[in-house]
Amino acid sequence: MSFVGFALGELRTVGRSVRRSVTERGPERETAVQSLKAAAAAVLAWALAGWWWHAPFALLAPWTALFLVQDTVYRSLVAALQQFTVVVLGTLLAALAGVVTGDTLAALALALPATVLLGTYARFGAQGLYAPTAALFVIAYGSYGPMDIAHRLLETALGAAVGLCVNALVLPPVHDRRVRRLRRQLSAESARLLTDAADRLGTREAADAPDDWDDRARWLGDVLTDLRTARRWSDESLRLNPLRRLRHHTDPERTAPPRPAVPDTAWYDLTDRLLALMRALMDIETRPDALPPDALDPLLAFLRGAALAVSGPDDPRTSRAGPDPSDGLDRARRAHRELLGNLASPGALDTEQAALRAASGHVLTALERARPDAAEPSAHPD
Repeated sequence: MSFVGFALGELRTVGRSVRRSVTERGPERETAVQSLKAAAAAVLAWALAGWWWHAPFALLAPWTALFLVQDTVYRSLVAALQQFTVVVLGTLLAALAGVVTGDTLAALALALPATVLLGTYARFGAQGLYAPTAALFVIAYGSYGPMDIAHRLLETALGAAVGLCVNALVLPPVHDRRVRRLRRQLSAESARLLTDAADRLGTREAADAPDDWDDRARWLGDVLTDLRTARRWSDESLRLNPLRRLRHHTDPERTAPPRPAVPDTAWYDLTDRLLALMRALMDIETRPDALPPDALDPLLAFLRGAALAVSGPDDPRTSRAGPDPSDGLDRARRAHRELLGNLASPGALDTEQAALRAASGHVLTALERARPDAAEPSAHPD
């Protein structure tokens, strides 16, 4: 009975995944589309090689096409070149071993060690496995003649061409959804962190204790690391993608290039600056007398202005409805000038205030550098 319950639970899980792949836009749908494309490529390759051409080794065409519908068009092309190269080498080595030995077992003993070692060459990647596989096919079938070898290579090339064309011309994969999600998350969490810090300093009450600010600022660095990886994956999906412009026109989520409030490259510097600012604010919060009373309001205004500057949807269709992040940058500038005027002089021996001066100035400078159309940044003392 427990086994039946487990099986039913697994079937329900599979059913939900299939339903999401059909009704929802996301990884499940992308996986389903690529799987159907791979199956279609194999069927088409068999139709060309087996049904139309009547090739003697027609199985090689769909077998090759099936595994060349990769996650990106660029990766399909690289895999096609790698696989064809290793198949050629494996086929030639196997044919040579068969001709020299004249015996199946002896040919296997001679060819397999060399092809397996060849398949471990790093430049061949995962396709290196096909070198010993091709050798096995050649020796097992005992087909060593020049025409047999030519047919094998032609059918492999046909399958590679079919797999590559299907992946490039039929819904070519574009992996930019994770980039958009991480970028929105980075902006939203940075703005929330700055706003929570302002609320805590202004009312001495907040859901998160100041000790959490450091952890949350560090976590932004982890999100940025994920964003870098997702960005590389997205850029690769656009390489050699012939229909990416059409995809942008037909997919409602890609009708225009994204325009985030803060560019990706600016976050590399900004996350470090936010971490230093949170640590300075933690020191201020634990020692209230370290901050002059007339400096509190400008500090809160600076934090809220910076929160607005880093926030903002990256979808240009909705960016008009929300507040303009440039307004937040202007507010942060004005508040920062007032804050510096109300803090102790740069030469004063006040560690907390000196750290706050430096950290807030660096954050503002990073925000201004992230906006080339902004006004000339003012000087921020260290």
